[in-house]
Amino acid sequence: MGKDRLPPLRTLLFFEAAGRLLSFSAAARELACTQSAVSHQIGWLEADLGTALFRRLHRGVALTPDGVRLYEATREALDGIGDAVTRIRDGQRPGVLNVATDFGFASGWLLPRLGALRQLLPELDVRIVTTQNAIDLRREAADIAITFGHGHWPGCEAELLFPERVLPVCSPAFRASRAPFAAGAEAGAAASPADLATLPLLHLECVGPAAWLSWSDWFTLHGLPVPAGGQDLTFNNYPLVLQAALMGQGVALGWSPLIAELMRDGHLVALLDRPVQTERGYFLVVSSRRKPDERRDRFRRWVVEESRRDGDHRNGD
Repeated sequence: MGKDRLPPLRTLLFFEAAGRLLSFSAAARELACTQSAVSHQIGWLEADLGTALFRRLHRGVALTPDGVRLYEATREALDGIGDAVTRIRDGQRPGVLNVATDFGFASGWLLPRLGALRQLLPELDVRIVTTQNAIDLRREAADIAITFGHGHWPGCEAELLFPERVLPVCSPAFRASRAPFAAGAEAGAAASPADLATLPLLHLECVGPAAWLSWSDWFTLHGLPVPAGGQDLTFNNYPLVLQAALMGQGVALGWSPLIAELMRDGHLVALLDRPVQTERGYFLVVSSRRKPDERRDRFRRWVVEESRRDGDHRNGD
């Protein structure tokens, strides 16, 4: 075969994931394989090309100049494939708007509002695609995304919907059974953040670099050591975290737009009325390369208006 022979597509997919996440272990989680499988594929590719593509660091990896060159070419090729797939799917299902988001936002904010969306835009056929991984519109076959992060996605336009605002929440029965949180009518009337260290905590498993606030972050932001745990539970999607909290299994971190209805109905209560806010948040994200689309623009306007209405309600509380 000639010198212009291409590596196998499977190997390039492993390389792209490792180059994007800058971590073999994170790439392995995304690709549902082992870290050694990722390392083997990268090693084979480096041997085939006769050059190093990554520098191995103490934590993670970094692309070499040759790695950057190959990553940019691979990313551009995959973008083209993604655009073609989207156009084909749109042709097979005319009028369908593909919306990518995570499990928590879909179940806690978007799904309860779809009835109102149908009444407002009855002709719009919405398809919800959920993942707990970081969403990259250059790879996803989606028209628009509602995703969590710092607000910067290469090749995309992003608009902030909700800043990350987090409270520790639990079931009313759980709070009533735990001193000093049970004291007084108000959440945490006789408690402090340090008191949470002795409670069973409910964790959301982190996949990829766009991490939500973790319990470790929460304790660190309060100037406290991270508890050793022992009774904690970890789940791979946020609806399961909330379900465990509703069942009285422990304390969850509650993101304000996702728990508003559960808090309003009294199914969840704040263990401490001391929200933590970060520079991250939920953003409405659209690829800059997408062609004009009236369906997408109407959905986008509706989401932005709904998020602002939620913000007005919170500010008025």
